[in-house]
Amino acid sequence: MHLAARRTLRFWRTRRRLAAGAAALVVLAGGGATSLAIADGPATVHRENHVFSMPETPGSGQDVRIDTSFFTSGPPGRRPAVMLAHGFGGSKDDMTGEAEALARDGYAVLTWSARGFGRSTGQIGLDSPDREVADVRRLIDWLGHRPEVQLDGPDDPRVGIAGASYGGAIALLAAAYDKRVDAIAPQITWWDLVDALFPQHAQGQPAGSGVFKKLWAGIFFTTGSTGTSPAPGSAGSAGSTGSTGSTGGCRFTAELCAVYERAAVSGRADPETVKLLEESSPSSVGNRIKVPTLIVQGQNDSLFPLDQGDAMARTIAANGAPVSVDWSSGGHDGGDQEDARVQARVQAWFDRYLKGERTNTGPAFRVTRSGGVDTTTGQPVEHGASDGRYPGLLGTDERRIPLYGRPQTVSNPAGGSPPAISSVPGIGALSQLSSLGQGLTPGLSLDFPGQHAVFDSAPLTSAVTVTGAPQVRVTVGSDAPDGEAVLFAKVYDVGPNGSETLPHQLVAPLRVTGAGGGGRTVTVTLPAIDHAFAAGHRMRLVLASTDLSYSSPTAPATYRLSLAGGAGAGSGLAVPLVPALTTAQADIPAWTWALPVAALAAATLLLFAGRKRTAERTSRHRSTAGLAAAASPDPRSADPGTSGPGSAAGSPIGPPAGSEAGSAAAPSPLPLEIIGVSKRYHGSADRYAVRDLSFHVGPGRVLGLLGPNGAGKTTTMRMLMGLIRPDEGEIRIFGQPVAAGAPVLSRVGAFVEGPGFLPHLTGRANLDLYWRATGRPAQDAHVAEALEIAGLGEALDRAVRTYSQGMRQRLAIAQAMLGLPDLLILDEPTNGLDPPQIREMRTVVARYAATGRTVIVSSHLLSEVEQSCTHLVVMDKGQLIAAGPVDEIVGSGDTLFVGVTRISDAALEDAAARLSAHPGIAAASPAADGLLVRLDGLGVPDLLAELLRLDVPVERFGPHRRLEEAFLTLIGGPA
Repeated sequence: MHLAARRTLRFWRTRRRLAAGAAALVVLAGGGATSLAIADGPATVHRENHVFSMPETPGSGQDVRIDTSFFTSGPPGRRPAVMLAHGFGGSKDDMTGEAEALARDGYAVLTWSARGFGRSTGQIGLDSPDREVADVRRLIDWLGHRPEVQLDGPDDPRVGIAGASYGGAIALLAAAYDKRVDAIAPQITWWDLVDALFPQHAQGQPAGSGVFKKLWAGIFFTTGSTGTSPAPGSAGSAGSTGSTGSTGGCRFTAELCAVYERAAVSGRADPETVKLLEESSPSSVGNRIKVPTLIVQGQNDSLFPLDQGDAMARTIAANGAPVSVDWSSGGHDGGDQEDARVQARVQAWFDRYLKGERTNTGPAFRVTRSGGVDTTTGQPVEHGASDGRYPGLLGTDERRIPLYGRPQTVSNPAGGSPPAISSVPGIGALSQLSSLGQGLTPGLSLDFPGQHAVFDSAPLTSAVTVTGAPQVRVTVGSDAPDGEAVLFAKVYDVGPNGSETLPHQLVAPLRVTGAGGGGRTVTVTLPAIDHAFAAGHRMRLVLASTDLSYSSPTAPATYRLSLAGGAGAGSGLAVPLVPALTTAQADIPAWTWALPVAALAAATLLLFAGRKRTAERTSRHRSTAGLAAAASPDPRSADPGTSGPGSAAGSPIGPPAGSEAGSAAAPSPLPLEIIGVSKRYHGSADRYAVRDLSFHVGPGRVLGLLGPNGAGKTTTMRMLMGLIRPDEGEIRIFGQPVAAGAPVLSRVGAFVEGPGFLPHLTGRANLDLYWRATGRPAQDAHVAEALEIAGLGEALDRAVRTYSQGMRQRLAIAQAMLGLPDLLILDEPTNGLDPPQIREMRTVVARYAATGRTVIVSSHLLSEVEQSCTHLVVMDKGQLIAAGPVDEIVGSGDTLFVGVTRISDAALEDAAARLSAHPGIAAASPAADGLLVRLDGLGVPDLLAELLRLDVPVERFGPHRRLEEAFLTLIGGPA
């Protein structure tokens, strides 16, 4: 959780190299200059620092100071120039590393701090043409007189501009206003500021009628509200919180400050606002941009989503310029910013269009997709899917997904509160609020009852990868006096167990006018995504009346919502597809091909062992009744309500709530019972691997087996699988004693030490080979049921060498589940997986336990155990330390820790006092780096909204006591 927050903060501090952008500086008048040689790496980089004076506006008698750095390397001579523009809240210093790398590659590089940032003076004009753009043009003038810079004509340097977010927009605008710019590489930036800050996703609505993106706008303007620029790397560059106060305390121009204040109050864009934002929008001069353009837009970006990059790509390509589009995995909402890959592609772009080299600049369209594995290291990787042409947001193909649901009535609450939550800008760590038991779906998505309508598809018969912006037609009615309705549309991915995932946490706001009376039918364009909906999953359209990130009407209203044309085949989602996208696969090393020989030998041994075990079972069945009696269930090994060794041990992990312990029917044996077990290995007579271990577990539980290295976990798992024998005590599975070859082991499935498959065979063929090797009848395999739970879909009939790491893990789980064992043992099932794959694995485990079977998981990922397990057994030095439900071991969940940044002690105490007085909060007190808040009826979303209202700069958010702390306390480690 903390890592996600730090990544988001680092992005806003613009340390994201080219992903945060850096800008070039222009010289108008003389200023002080210093120079130094930077010996860093194989070549020496020469750096000059200059401070230039420039007019505040054209013809103005007042000047501003612009702080710049100029980098070169290598022998004297002329070379192309690159200007690197920084992101909002940053400075030229953020770009030093990229500038040095480009200088060593043969470029003259200029970085600068834009007005109002770093050591530059002036007010922030939001890339205004007569302010920031004019500064860039004067810096290009200066480059044209430098002896190190290649010229295309008098005062015409060969120059490219790269930058992200704030810096990306200046690259686009400079290309439009100055024909000397030869190539640009804008990243995660805006094309149309009106559409970005007042988005409208309903077709046919008036211009400027969009819904105000209040939280992101607030981050922009509160960052610019302090008296001095945020220091590079400070939290302020991440979007500090704090009151904007009057326009006098706003570092933006007076016009921009007034625009923000009006929008924040009304939630609308008036004509003056539209006019001012259009001046800072590249879309207003898009027909002038005719230079090669590499567009990198982030998939995890609710500020400047993919549709902004789509609009700039279509416009610039129509001008006849070369354009490539790259959908990276990062964005303003966090995630992997792919710094190294993006930087390399930008450099290749400039090598081609500035140096004229025959460099491969990459495909016309590329999208980053999670999954896959580096077969030489076993580590998960991200793959790029590519196509030779950019398909746009409507894709190259379309599939109609029918939706079902009756007409529904939803309410817009008074004051627009409590609001639904799709994402919380700048606080990626809050995605783990779903673990607090507040009913939040993965990724912090929350819709309140009575405030949203739901329309579902049937389970998908095959996987569907949506690449682009789905569309749907809905009919909206409103009883508001003005006949308007403000809605927020989103499409969830709903798993077979009902779990919901909102792809990239994106939502489409729309304001529908003229919806009074009989209502109005509109076409809604959903957020653009690249997301794979697995077979068996459903698509869920949700239309909510509120969203935390946007302004909603304050007056209460009722909306009537229905699918246009009625539910069923005649209506639904039109989802865009791009079948031509091809995904690069990791190469398979030569040693992999030795696996078939080893696997064949292992299969032979399994086949022999299986037949031998079958013969032994038959022999035992025909022998004396005394042996049968010895293997009969122990009547003590039963459900709770009975006494027995497990209960006496004081560490029961009982059956699911609601079991009828007092039933007159014969009690069922427990899935697992460990009674006084001890084990010492040869040569360690004075040291126990496991000592006097006792606990039992009931059906339908997911038990986490935890302990540090050497705690005895592996020894315990080997004993309960019959691989080794305990020196003392007894292990019973479903009442039967465990020993090598015990018949009860046929009810156990195990996945230990990672998957191993024949790479040239399909997943189905691998499972079939394994099951035949066990010597058990084919009809007992229950392949269909295991695969349904594992959720492999159509991938089952592909060669395993094409599988991602997550798919290999799921195939291994499916193999362990063949025969639907009543007890499933998983050793590190999430090993080597990335976060999305871990979430998928968590779903698989929960789905299996939901059938009433028992799962035992051994893992070192404490946060994952906390989310996926219902009960825990904690071991240390071979002994039981604690056993019981997760909540009991972790502790009370009503106290939350709110981590804050950049706040004084006095402000922290004031916030604590205000929270303590709030209804539903029992107490709030300052703590180290934050607040401790004990809830008394108030929900977590309402607490979050109150914190934001009080301008508390939230950085982290979670339970006061986590499993990690409890675990370290139990084993005596550092807290």
